[in-house]
Amino acid sequence: MMLKRFISVQNLLARRLHSDRGATAVEYGLLVALIAAVIITIVIVVGHQVSNAFSSVSTNM
Repeated sequence: MMLKRFISVQNLLARRLHSDRGATAVEYGLLVALIAAVIITIVIVVGHQVSNAFSSVSTNM
């Protein structure tokens, strides 16, 4: 009886330790944050370039 209970607890712990759901959610969160950072950086850089282009066109007219 005691051995059966020990094996049951051991199986329960093993299933909890091998669960990947939490790790997967964290990985997806990191990917979303990285993609957002790249998009923000690109928008800022391209925005400055477009602004400079419009400024040079308006001063040359």
